Amino acid sequence: MVRRREHFVLNEVILFKPYKNSLIMESNTRRDFIKNTLTASLAIAIGTPILLGGEAAMAAAVTDEKGSGLAPLKFTQFPLKYTYSAMEPYIDALTMEIHYTKHHTAYIKNVNDAIAAENIPYSTMKEFFDNASKLSAKARNNGGGAWNHNFFFETLKHGPSGGPQGKLKEGIVKAFGSVDKFKELFSAAAASRFGSGWAWLVNDKGTLKITSTANQDNPLFDNAEIKGVPLLGLDVWEHAYYLKYQNKRADYIANWWNVVDWDVVGKRLA
Repeated sequence: MVRRREHFVLNEVILFKPYKNSLIMESNTRRDFIKNTLTASLAIAIGTPILLGGEAAMAAAVTDEKGSGLAPLKFTQFPLKYTYSAMEPYIDALTMEIHYTKHHTAYIKNVNDAIAAENIPYSTMKEFFDNASKLSAKARNNGGGAWNHNFFFETLKHGPSGGPQGKLKEGIVKAFGSVDKFKELFSAAAASRFGSGWAWLVNDKGTLKITSTANQDNPLFDNAEIKGVPLLGLDVWEHAYYLKYQNKRADYIANWWNVVDWDVVGKRLA
């Protein structure tokens, strides 16, 4: 039996799938990257099955194994599925490059250093975030930053953004009245977040909600004000927009809607 281990590498995604009461490893090509990384990252983060198409059970269900002897958790940076300039003119290439290669890379390194130095015992991201309030500031902030940015960069799309469709659109309309009203409320949450932080759309047990978090917190943290499965997240730290927009956060938010990959967001809810 192959030992289960949640692991992401930079150029390849590794998933572990149940098969005949054992676990086998499947290496996925970059063509399947979006579908599989979304499933795997959310499954690892929340530790519960994600349903695809409303019917099929997730192939790689992740469970907690306390005292299993698994290696400590290691955060890894996802590769981008586009070039740094792909989001022009809405997000400039230099900001994308610095954001990804400097800020995100630093979060990855710092959280892994903290896990090693502090002997943090958790082997899954679910365990890590379920105990976020007990972690050191270094581990908590950098762990959040590592996960949040993988999530954020996966939500961006080169080309026409379109809009939410299907079950996602139905959920948004049910919760907020219309897609336009949702965007208005989400934008307000992002604009009014004092200092650095994030705005989120989350699935809270079937109900869609908007929330925001300070610093690098996210709705998976055990002490989050509104907990839920993240569907959409917007980084409103100044490093995400200041080179192009300076202090005009509202302009950055308005333009960001043009590069949201609604297909990715929809799959997170499906």
